[in-house]
Amino acid sequence: MLLRRKSMALMLMAVVLMAGLLQGCSFKADEQDGPGTELVLWTFNELHEKFFLQMADQWNQLHPDEQINLKANTFPYDNHHSKLSIALQSGVGAPDIADIEVNKIGNFLKGIPQLVPLNPVIDPEINNIVPSRVQIYGKDGKYYGIDFHVGAEVMYYNKEILDQAGVNPDSIVTWADYAAAGKQVLAKTGKPMATVETNDLWNYWPMISQQNSDFLDNKGELTLDNETNIKTLKFLQQMVKDKIAIPAPGGGHHMEEYYGFMNKGGAASVWMPMWYMGRFTDYMPDLKGKIIIRPLPAWEKGGFRSAGMGGTGTVVTNQSKHPDLAMRFLAFAKLSKQGNVEIWKQLGFDPIRSEVWTMPEVKAKNKFTDYFGPNIFDTLIEVKDEINAVHIGPKTPDIASAVRNKILYRTLLNGEDPATVLHELADELR
Repeated sequence: MLLRRKSMALMLMAVVLMAGLLQGCSFKADEQDGPGTELVLWTFNELHEKFFLQMADQWNQLHPDEQINLKANTFPYDNHHSKLSIALQSGVGAPDIADIEVNKIGNFLKGIPQLVPLNPVIDPEINNIVPSRVQIYGKDGKYYGIDFHVGAEVMYYNKEILDQAGVNPDSIVTWADYAAAGKQVLAKTGKPMATVETNDLWNYWPMISQQNSDFLDNKGELTLDNETNIKTLKFLQQMVKDKIAIPAPGGGHHMEEYYGFMNKGGAASVWMPMWYMGRFTDYMPDLKGKIIIRPLPAWEKGGFRSAGMGGTGTVVTNQSKHPDLAMRFLAFAKLSKQGNVEIWKQLGFDPIRSEVWTMPEVKAKNKFTDYFGPNIFDTLIEVKDEINAVHIGPKTPDIASAVRNKILYRTLLNGEDPATVLHELADELR
């Protein structure tokens, strides 16, 4: 009886899903008909949609006898993941290809994934890419997604403020050096060294990843409240207490209040992934020529100076009528040299194929080199072997929510004891 009820519920959800799709009022879609095999792609990012459509054009130029008619749809973030989940669970209505954000992938890897293993296209290229950027979408030796970028965490220093304070950024080796430099910046300029997010993961998570820690271990067991994570959160909290760092205006580094604050020279630095470059160019134009990119400080000399953060894995669903073609197109778009150069040129991301980082195409003049200078990839090359893979599992979405909505808020804004808060939330999640 329970199975029957579950089946009926899934069918009802599928009907609702299909009705929503047919109404066509909740998403944007490229509905142009064209020659070739139709492949449907779902994403939650319009820039990703544009990228895939352009890559489809390039595919068709190179494969005149195997044309693709790519129909790409962009949904709002939450709706996208909900619709995809329902379609896969119900067995109807899923696209051929879909984006899944890294913090959501755990939901799609539970049980038997309703996704096509991508090993036939990834295995031959695994030595040419940063492996962690496909491993985070893997399970039981199978890869189900390919990321757009490395997401290498770096430090963005405002050189103008550091010069005013007499701080040489290249003399900052460890986080202790960074905190000491922060005190000097505060004393000389009255400005904080950094801002820290209280509603997102991109400051705290890389700091623990640098130390071979994580929220989960490699077996999927919760490690949220281990000693390294407690110590690191105490370090962050102390920087806030010392006014070396302040909570980011608006709560995070993607808020309008934050962009305005930083654009006026509000803080001397911020650590975020390389994919954050586009936020500087688009939302903080007055800092053009003032921001330099350097590796993160290490926790000890010789320690890791980066971490791979964020990401979107693109998958092929098991409902595709053309899984082989979908897989080969996806490999062309996200694993090939051509595709990785386009990822940099179109999206400004640090692509996962490492040989691309030294190609002339990535030093060619564009809005990013105009803003940060021509040697952007030097930092990535410097830290390429210092990037741990984060551990992603079914608990990841709940952990991410707890960090975003409770842990950082309670410790960095309310000043609660990090050990107490981490133990409490970890017990709830176990």
